[in-house]
Amino acid sequence: VQLQASGGGLVQAGASLRLSCAVSGRTFSSLGMGWFRQAPGKEREFVAAINWSGDSSFYDDSVKGRFTISRDNANHTVYLQMNSLKPEDTAVYYCAADGSNPWGGSYYRSYDYWGQGTLVTVSS
Repeated sequence: VQLQASGGGLVQAGASLRLSCAVSGRTFSSLGMGWFRQAPGKEREFVAAINWSGDSSFYDDSVKGRFTISRDNANHTVYLQMNSLKPEDTAVYYCAADGSNPWGGSYYRSYDYWGQGTLVTVSS
């Protein structure tokens, strides 16, 4: 399974970005998908996850109400819409696929496949 994340960039606080993650190499609709992020000097942390069909998702409290995860199974892509960005959202964002749990999860070690990361920088 290959994951290719894109959409990061430099924005001002309050702006929006949409990250995309294109997935190939396995039946996408069977995979639980997640987004994680890692800021400099910090551990990787959970952001959001979505189940195989896209009708169930959950978020870390720090992004709840501002970020939305979604997926397009026809185009093998998962998205992270990020609104009202804050400087503390600055990090490298990674998409991940869970080959054994179609519901996704918040524990990064449960994910089998990872994208290369895309950098999001939010200036104050």
